[in-house]
Amino acid sequence: MIASPTPTTTGPARAVRKAVVPAAGLGTRFLPATKATPKEMLPVVDKPAIQYVVEEAAAAGLDDVLMITGRNKRAIEDHFDHALELEQTLAAKGDTVRLDAVRDPARLADIHHIRQGEPLGLGHAVLCARRHIGDQPFAVLLGDDLIDPRETLLSRMLDVQGRYAGSVVALMEVPADQIHLYGCAAVEATGEQGVVRVTGLVEKPAPERAPSRYAVIGRYVLDPAVFGVLERTAPGRGGEIQLTDALQDLAAGGTVHGVVFDGLRYDTGDKAEYLRTVVRLACDRPDLGPGFTAWLKEFVAGLAGGGDGALDGTGGHLAA
Repeated sequence: MIASPTPTTTGPARAVRKAVVPAAGLGTRFLPATKATPKEMLPVVDKPAIQYVVEEAAAAGLDDVLMITGRNKRAIEDHFDHALELEQTLAAKGDTVRLDAVRDPARLADIHHIRQGEPLGLGHAVLCARRHIGDQPFAVLLGDDLIDPRETLLSRMLDVQGRYAGSVVALMEVPADQIHLYGCAAVEATGEQGVVRVTGLVEKPAPERAPSRYAVIGRYVLDPAVFGVLERTAPGRGGEIQLTDALQDLAAGGTVHGVVFDGLRYDTGDKAEYLRTVVRLACDRPDLGPGFTAWLKEFVAGLAGGGDGALDGTGGHLAA
C-alpha cells in the first residue's frame, strides 16, 4: 500500500481565490422550461440555482468567479450584473429589501464569463478556464449540486488542499444501486477523520465494478497541473473530455485527496429532486417556513386520507 502524503509544511500555501462554475449545459431534462431559459436560472424558491453556488463560493472566501457558459446563456450574465433601471425604481420607492436582493448578485464577487464554444464535456469546460486561472489552484463548483448554506464543505476542502497540496474532490457515500450515476473513487485512509487519499477514479461504473460507494459530487479544488493533463486527455464516456479521467491520471501520482461529506446536498439536475429541493429550502425559510409547512402538512394529510389533495392558498380544498 502506498503511504498517503503528509500535509505540506514547507513554503507558503497558495491561497485559492478563484472559482470556476461550468454553466454551458443544454438542460434537456427540463425541457420545455429550458428552451429559452438557462437551466441554471431556474428558481429555487426566489433565487436562481446558480446564485446559491456563487454565494457558496463567496462564503468560502473565493472572490473571483468565472462562469463557463454557452449560447442562450445571456440571462446568467444579466443576473450577475447591475440592473440600473430596476434599482432606480426600487430606490425611488424606498423598497430597500428588494433593492438589496437585486443588487446582491453583482456584489458577491468579481464575476467573469467566457463561452465554451462546443459542448465537449466537463473536462473541456475546465480547460477553457486555463488562461483566466493561470498557475494557481482553483475551485470548481457544479451548478446542479447545491450544498446547504449551513454546511462548510468548500471551506473544508480548501483547508485540506492548503495542507496536502495537489487536488481535492468531494465524496459522498451513496447506495450501491446509485453509484452508476456518478464518478466513483477508490480510496485509502490517511489517518485524518473524513479525509482519504484517492487512488483511482471510474466514471459511472456498473455497480459490480465500482471500487467503492464513494461518489464524486460537484465540488473540486484543483491543482493547475490538471490543465496539462486535460490537454492530452482523449474523449471518453459519451465522446466528451471527462474531468474524472484527468483526475484519475493525477490520482495515480498520489496527489488527489477526498473530503467525505455527509451533510445536506440538493441535486437540482433531476426533476423530482429539484421539486424536493424547493420544498426543503422553503420550509427552512423563517419568512415562508411556518405558513408553508402548515399548508404542506395539511396537503399531505389530504393525500393520505384519500382526498384529491388540491388545496387553495388558505388550506381549503379547491373546487373540482
